[in-house]
Amino acid sequence: MTAAGAAGAPSLWRDPAYRLFLAVQTLSALGDSFSYVAIPLLVLHSTGSVVQMGVVTGLTGVASIVTGLFAGVIADRFDRKMLLVVGDGARCLLYALIPLVWLFAAPVWLIYTVVPVVGVFSMLFQVTYVTVVPALVAPDQIARANGHLFATYAVAGVAGPALAGFVAAAAGPAAAIGIDSLTFAVSAVGVLFVRIRPDRPAGPEKDGRGTVRGEFLAGARFLWAHPVLRPLTVLLSLLTFLTYGLTDLVIYLLKHDLGRPDTTVGYVLAAGTVGTFIASALVARVRSRMGFGASWITAFALAGAAVVCMGPARSVPVIAVLMTVNVLCTGIAGISSMSLRQEVTPSRLLGRVTSAFWTIHSALGPLGAAAATAAAAGFGVTPVFLVTGCAVLAVALTGTLTGIARSGPGGSPRTEAVPPGRAITPDGDTAGDTA
Repeated sequence: MTAAGAAGAPSLWRDPAYRLFLAVQTLSALGDSFSYVAIPLLVLHSTGSVVQMGVVTGLTGVASIVTGLFAGVIADRFDRKMLLVVGDGARCLLYALIPLVWLFAAPVWLIYTVVPVVGVFSMLFQVTYVTVVPALVAPDQIARANGHLFATYAVAGVAGPALAGFVAAAAGPAAAIGIDSLTFAVSAVGVLFVRIRPDRPAGPEKDGRGTVRGEFLAGARFLWAHPVLRPLTVLLSLLTFLTYGLTDLVIYLLKHDLGRPDTTVGYVLAAGTVGTFIASALVARVRSRMGFGASWITAFALAGAAVVCMGPARSVPVIAVLMTVNVLCTGIAGISSMSLRQEVTPSRLLGRVTSAFWTIHSALGPLGAAAATAAAAGFGVTPVFLVTGCAVLAVALTGTLTGIARSGPGGSPRTEAVPPGRAITPDGDTAGDTA
């Protein structure tokens, strides 16, 4: 364990490996923030269709979900540091293709090809990134470290969409994607210099599993056996279906209904990501005082209320505030959820559990994005926002009937929710489970 892990919170900042990791992840997040705005704008500029925006989002989601089936296995088998480098490097090269080709032509098919492949490497990077954090800090510092990392994402999220909107307005969305490519290049080089504590998990032969399916199912079994992670995964699957296309809807509202320029889109989405920065500063305190369950349920309930209010909103500042509230609340829930998984999952199983968690709860996302954008094209964005927000609120309140509501400050159930003879083992099995 690093020095950061042995001391209190201030020691995190005295650890050079942790500081460098924080810096390079900020650059990677900046790249994500550019594409967050530039890709939908490029699709809209090229096709003029909100449905096509949803198709690209859906294809990317499908690619991520399929990758999730084996990303955790890869993260648990291979050098995690090099996987981060590969993830950033591949995204750099792929995104660089778009502005280069756009110098000579504007083939929309390239977007449909490149962006889903980027989704593959993004999923691999994200799964690996989650497994690296416990190798940098002590267990009792995980939530705080995640808060710091989410804060860097917020800083990048504020700067990225605004800059992407400005560049897109001045030079076109393809140019913004070119800058996106450069941020991934610098991040890939930076990761090479991060010293990560060797923590190679046991290989498949030591787990008694030699197939990708078997190893993926090990992560899924761990999720299903855990009294909090099980309902959390189910409810997040529904929430992902409902909210996966939310960004496309906001962009369509600003561009189509309100006739605002690309710069306004960037500013609104940047204002929304301020919520992530606030969430990163508050999450440790909120979770400590309210407990995991109460904080997660309340956060998503408020997020749903914010989406409902977007329906009748026609003022850009009001939309920006509602985006901030929504991202703030989902940020608190997301940081808490990720920290919980890192705390309760054995290190050598963390990649597979993370992969299974994301794959399962993201599976309905592409369908949700396609449904939301198709509904917006047919009925307008206002009723879609209203229905989506009410549904999010209902799903969040359903959490009060599950083990989530009974979890304590650290996310552990206050009652014994795993039946006798079915204790969770480090391999993700439940002792005594013959199924």
